[in-house]
Amino acid sequence: MRRMLDLAALTDAVAAHGAVVRVVVAGTAGSAPREAGAAMLVWTGGQQGTIGGGALEWQAVQAARAMLAGGPDTRVERMPLGPALAQCCGGAVVWVAERWDAARLAALRPEAGMIARPLGDAGEMPLAAARLLARARGQGLRPAAQIAGGWLVEPLAAPQRAVWIWGAGHVGRALAGVLAPLPGLALTWVDIAPERFPAPLPPGVACRAAPDPADLVAGAPQGAEHLIVTFSHALDLELCHRLLAHGFARCGLIGSGTKWARFRGRLAALGHAPGQIARIACPIGEPALGKHPQAIAIGVAAAMLRDGAAETGRQEAGRQEAGA
Repeated sequence: MRRMLDLAALTDAVAAHGAVVRVVVAGTAGSAPREAGAAMLVWTGGQQGTIGGGALEWQAVQAARAMLAGGPDTRVERMPLGPALAQCCGGAVVWVAERWDAARLAALRPEAGMIARPLGDAGEMPLAAARLLARARGQGLRPAAQIAGGWLVEPLAAPQRAVWIWGAGHVGRALAGVLAPLPGLALTWVDIAPERFPAPLPPGVACRAAPDPADLVAGAPQGAEHLIVTFSHALDLELCHRLLAHGFARCGLIGSGTKWARFRGRLAALGHAPGQIARIACPIGEPALGKHPQAIAIGVAAAMLRDGAAETGRQEAGRQEAGA
């Protein structure tokens, strides 16, 4: 999955902490802990995200804290992991640290889904950076984060995938915990009452409660993905029925083969065509991993990551073909 600049998360962090340092991997060679675009946010007393952990991340965090204490606003480091950090990876990493506040955010000018800005006193935009922006405008090609002629060029995070989790029992809690940290997902979690949800909630998860959760189906985006894991087979069936009428990108239902066979018959009796019913995946997860809630959640997350990567690949192939 390509890592992109999450402008919403950066804006929220600045609003919460006043000033933050964002550290992003701007290039790699050989074996490296993370790919270009991987980023973390550092503020006084905390941090979020990771660029790979270990000695590399420790040094970057120390540099970020020095910047917050009055150091430069931008720092670029090129690190051969073996000679510099005694790592056995054998590769090299270029990382960029930038101090962000409200004024700097307001000065950003996104273009064609990209952000380009000078690193320090790099001067006017160089031809290399301008070409990357031109390709984004003309062909929709948005490369990974990179330094081009002293400018950092990054793709902006694409619109998030809407994922709705129906049910806050053991499996619902495992799903929310595993999916919430993944980039590019906007999670909505639904159950019958607020006390059904754990405290604290996973960061970034929006919770909704209704005595009859199926009434909330009408408010779900038609392009959302749904995971049905409630405590009630009757509610599961009603959610499947309403979602089939409402529309969805993907839908998964927890259950056994016997449960799904009965549901198929009942959904057909409610007027749904076999081809539509077959769009619902049951069971969810990877059966070979077992039925433990976290095992189910890991299987679901793996499938979502594969689907996301495949969709990104199809979109990139289409853009390249259109630009050929």
